[in-house]
Amino acid sequence: MLRFIVRRLLQAIPTLLLLSILVFAWLRSLPGGPAYALLGDKATPEKVADINRSLGFDQPIFVQYFKFLGRAVTGDFGTSLVSAQDVMGEIGRFLPATIELGFSAMVLAIVLGIPFGYLSARFKGGAVDNVIIVLTLVGVAVPVFFLGYMMQNGLAAPLGLPSQGRQSAGLDATSITNFAILDGILTQEWDAVWDAIKHLILPAFALATIPLAVITRITRASVLDVFNEDFIRTANSKGLTQPVVRRRHVLRNALLPVVTTIGLQTGALLGGAVLTERVFNIRGLGYLLAEGIERRDYPRLQALLLFGALVYVLVNMLVDISYGIIDPRVRVR
Repeated sequence: MLRFIVRRLLQAIPTLLLLSILVFAWLRSLPGGPAYALLGDKATPEKVADINRSLGFDQPIFVQYFKFLGRAVTGDFGTSLVSAQDVMGEIGRFLPATIELGFSAMVLAIVLGIPFGYLSARFKGGAVDNVIIVLTLVGVAVPVFFLGYMMQNGLAAPLGLPSQGRQSAGLDATSITNFAILDGILTQEWDAVWDAIKHLILPAFALATIPLAVITRITRASVLDVFNEDFIRTANSKGLTQPVVRRRHVLRNALLPVVTTIGLQTGALLGGAVLTERVFNIRGLGYLLAEGIERRDYPRLQALLLFGALVYVLVNMLVDISYGIIDPRVRVR
């Protein structure tokens, strides 16, 4: 197992290196550039040239890249062109909001998606199956930002739920880790915990819709495949009770593709978080990424995109490790 983990981490190095080249080249191919974004209507050729010179953008691109790479390997991604603050410091401050939102969304997707998928497969062709299939199609088809606006305008007031932010403005909550729920638990400020949970409900459900629909459909297809296997008929013929057959044989063998899907959906959450955080005014990594794109903030975008790639690699490594836990026949070496 240790050899596998080390090998996967080593494999991530060329992946991140190639991605850094692509990101670096892509950002510098965008029209405009940071100088125009910073100057706005005041942009003149002379002022643009001065800013590009001060930022080192007048140097050959390969020189810029190797300077960036030399700093990046030490964890130094430079200073944000928008906020004039250290990029990694910004990510550290805004990351907890995205983790809370993404974790809540994936918990909802997993807790609801696997049972829904199993029920759909068990009652294939029936009313339950048809309702679940329709709901998953709607979940995949409706854009996250549109669903978020619908929830804000249609559900927030009737349910008495906040529609923006992470905590109420008048709440004097102690901040230790910048995780709103965790800080409330550590300080035993239970009103702050409940307030943070209420602020998470709508954005978490909005962000969870696509992974929930995908996990449900993959679970349904996987369970149906397992139902048709010979060992299921053998288990039934031995007189095993249905709960035992479902728990030991059906669900366990159906989980491998589901776990793969969960890993892929977790890695893709940042894209949905950008829209969700904008709609619900949550200041997380999605907020930083959207602002960085609008303002051509090269240092911030480079750090965020590479950080997202690293998270994606680590999540998929955890998925591979979980294979051996779920199914002993699949041992990671």
